[in-house]
Order: sequence, then C-alpha cells, then structure tokens
Amino acid sequence: MNGGKEGEVPLLEKLHSDLEATYTNKEEGVADRVWVESKKLWHIVGPAIFSRVVSYTMFVITQAFAGHLGDLELAAMSIANNVIVGLDFGLLLGMASALETLCGQAYGAKKYHMLGIYMQRSWIVLTGCCVLLLPLYLYSCPLLKLMGQPRDVAELSGVVTRWMIPLHFSFAFQFPLQRFLQSQLKNGIIAWVALLALLVHIFNSWLFVSHFKFGLIGTAATVNFSWWVIVLGLFLYTVLGGCPLTWQGFSMDAFSGLWDFVKLSASSGVMLCLENWYYRMLILMTGNLSNAKIALDALSICMTVNGWELMIPFAFFAGAGVRVANELGAGNGKGAKFATIVAVATSGVIGLFFMALIIILHDKFAFIFSNSEVVVEAVNKLSILLAFTILLNSVQPVLSGVAVGSGWQSSVAYINLGCYYLIGVPLGFLMGWGFNQGVMGIWAGMIFGGTAIQTVILCIITIRCDWDKEAQKASMHVKKWAETVEETTAAS
Repeated sequence: MNGGKEGEVPLLEKLHSDLEATYTNKEEGVADRVWVESKKLWHIVGPAIFSRVVSYTMFVITQAFAGHLGDLELAAMSIANNVIVGLDFGLLLGMASALETLCGQAYGAKKYHMLGIYMQRSWIVLTGCCVLLLPLYLYSCPLLKLMGQPRDVAELSGVVTRWMIPLHFSFAFQFPLQRFLQSQLKNGIIAWVALLALLVHIFNSWLFVSHFKFGLIGTAATVNFSWWVIVLGLFLYTVLGGCPLTWQGFSMDAFSGLWDFVKLSASSGVMLCLENWYYRMLILMTGNLSNAKIALDALSICMTVNGWELMIPFAFFAGAGVRVANELGAGNGKGAKFATIVAVATSGVIGLFFMALIIILHDKFAFIFSNSEVVVEAVNKLSILLAFTILLNSVQPVLSGVAVGSGWQSSVAYINLGCYYLIGVPLGFLMGWGFNQGVMGIWAGMIFGGTAIQTVILCIITIRCDWDKEAQKASMHVKKWAETVEETTAAS
C-alpha cells in the first residue's frame, strides 16, 4: 500500500531527509537545523494561516455588516457567532483534531491508505455528533434567556442561530477534510479554496445585505453558503485524483474500530472545546452585568479581533501537531522535540508583534465594527487585556498542537478543566462581582487565573517529555490501527 504515483510522496520525504542530514552531519550548526525545520513548519503554517484567517474573516465580515445595522443586531450576531456557533465549533474542531494524531503519525509511518479510512470515520462520528447538538441551535433562545442574557438579544440571537444550521453540519465535513489534507502537506489547495469562498462571501454579503436589504437574516445566510463552498472544493479535490495514495474510495473499513475512534475523538473534542468554550463563558458572564448591551458589544469586538489573530496560533497548532506526529510516526523523537521548540518560539515572536500592534492602535481598531463612540471607548479600556490575551494565546495553542501530535489529549483535557473552570472562572467571578471590576475584572481573572497557569503547566510537561519513548509508542499505535483494518478487510 506504500506505492503510488511517482512524485506524490517525495515532498515530505525530501523535507524529512533534509532534517535527518542535520542530525548526522556534525558540521551542521543550530542555525542550519532551525532553518531546515522552519522550512518544514512554514510549508504547513503559511497556507494554514492564510486559510484560517480567510475563513475567520468571513465571520468578521458578517459581524461587521451586522454591527452597521445597529447595536442590537451586533449584540445578537455576536452571541450567535461567539456563543452558540462557538460552542459547537470548539467541540467539532476538537473532535476532528484526532485526525492530526492519527493521519500525521500514519503518514510519517508511510501507512498512506489509512488516511482516507481515518477521514471517513471522522465524517461518521462528527455527523452523528452534529445531530446530537442540533437542539443547541433549535432552542438557543430559551437557553440564552436561562443564562441571563437580555431578552431582546436572546430572541434575535435565536432567530439567527436557526438560520445557521447548515453551517453547523458543514463543520462535520470541512474539519476532517482539512486535517486529512494538511497531514499530507497539501495546504496549498486548502488556501486556494478558502480564498474562493471569501470572494463568494464578500459578493453575497453585499448582494443580500446591502443590495436586497435582507438584514440580519441575510448576513447569517451568506455564512452558510460560503462554508459549504469550502467543503465542496476540498471534497472534489480529494476524490477527483488530488490524493491518489491516501484516498482510495469509500470503504466499509471506515465502520470498523469506530468505538476506539470515538474515544480518541471525544478526548480531542473535550481538550479543545474546554479551551474554546472558556472565552464563550466570558461573554455569557458579561451578559449578566449592568448595561450589558454596551459591555457585550465592546467585549465581542475584542473577542472578534482576538479570534482573528488567533487563527495564526491555530495554524501553528496545526503545524506543530503535524510536524510532531510525522516525526513520532517516523520514529524520530529528536526531530519531534526540535519541531516543538521551533514552533513555540516562532509563534511567540509573532504574538509579541501583534501585542504591540494592539497597544499602538488601542483607540482605533473598534471603528471597524461600530461607529458608536460609547462602544469605541469601552473597547479602548479593554485593549490592554486584549494585548495580553494575544500574547498568551501565541504560545498555549502551539503547546496544545504538540499534545495532539503526541496523542496526549486525555491528559490535557483534565489540565484544561482544572485551570480554566476550577481556577479561571471562579477568579473571574470574584474579580468581576466581588471586587466590582465589571468586564475588565472578569476577563483579567480568567486570563491570569486560567490561561496563564495552563500555559505554564503545558510548558513543564513538554520540557520533561521523553521524546524517544513517545516515538516508540507512536510506532506501536500506528501498527495496531493498520493491523485492525487489514484483519477486517481479510475477514470480509
């Protein structure tokens, strides 16, 4: 199964051999190793940044159109995007991240036929999860009211989220397709399809909101269409010959070993969604403050900017996960360790740059989303917290990517639960209400009580890791899954 069309695999093997040469050639210095590893990392991260920023920009455009319809519309779209879709997005993205472990390690071990089977399993599991999560969209209005959100905001948000159900089901197919392709270093096609979807989204937003005046419903409908453009583009590329080694058609093998796959997907989902939901909690807590509408608008603008910039660390999350998984699957523990160091350092430097940018533009960037002087001033007050959040988030997701590439999802899920919800959220409540610091207190407590502590713990775990032992475990894991498929195929 390792054969295939000539020229299909050499990119990964060439990059891998370049790095191996730096370990065997004593004359190679650290700078040479960093350069080779950086080329491998940016081959994944560069297109990943572009595609993720483009995809998130579609949400930003949608929110900007909503913001210029009015403060109530901005608050409703912010709740729909950042809470309802955000809760759903975080869980499904996390579950799909199991493919970064499995596909990355299988590709590093040259078990290419397993990637297509893994992706089909992920489609099955995530589609089932989408059905189970459907009530979140159907009953979002009473749920938001129960959480203490203003009545008018909750009701309008409920209308918007029902229009976003097609978006909800697109996640089940798009996320596995992206991880399937990026594990093979086929990130270019992901970027091109994302660009096409962005152009479609900009045109549709103008057509339905500005031209036909469909209002807030029009903004929600455009997101559905654009995200399904991405799904269709990636799917057609995959099945029409773009991946001859790793896609060999639909297979009944996708239904074998589903329970083990569900368990790994669930632990991946819990790990990532606990991180993703954390800042959704911040928005929900803010909705219970006095003058909640202005506070929500200001915070949602900051969260949108943070989410926009977070696409860069998320690209490093993907890059670190793929690089670590590839090296561990190939039995190269030293390569996995070095890939971790380069990914964390590079993302950290980029985080410092954007932190400085937010501090410089603290009183200006809010005008992208709102013309309200009151909202702009509220955003200005929150900008310093936004800057520190961006800095911390430039490191933490990369370490989570290393955890995914290494298969540590279950352990990290417990760490996230303890740091975020047993320390961060209570500290946010204490700062916000106990010390009467409002949204600034809630946010500061959650940043320094949860995110900072979690980042320190992940750093300690990564530093103390025995990478050679992890490489042995990865090789055994890939062999086990491949043997299961081969046994099932032989029996049928």
